[in-house]
Amino acid sequence: MPNASYQPSMALREHMLNGERVSLLEAMLLFGVQNPNAEFDRIKKDGFLIKSDRVPMAKILRRINEYAVCKPPEQLPIREIQMTEYWISR
Repeated sequence: MPNASYQPSMALREHMLNGERVSLLEAMLLFGVQNPNAEFDRIKKDGFLIKSDRVPMAKILRRINEYAVCKPPEQLPIREIQMTEYWISR
């Protein structure tokens, strides 16, 4: 059996190279990347341009809930909290 191991940073990079947007929360929860900002820096050093935009937390939670269950506290104003999403510019 070949020695195959999961590489969180490679999964995140491939996801972004496929044109998908990702937040720090998604990078940690869905891909297991412990330090997403460091990975974004490595991607930039490889010559890619990473852009970012502020979006409501609700948008990010909606994406996360396509793959996992993430239920914020009911009192949390998820439509008002702004988070940053990142993507690789083509």
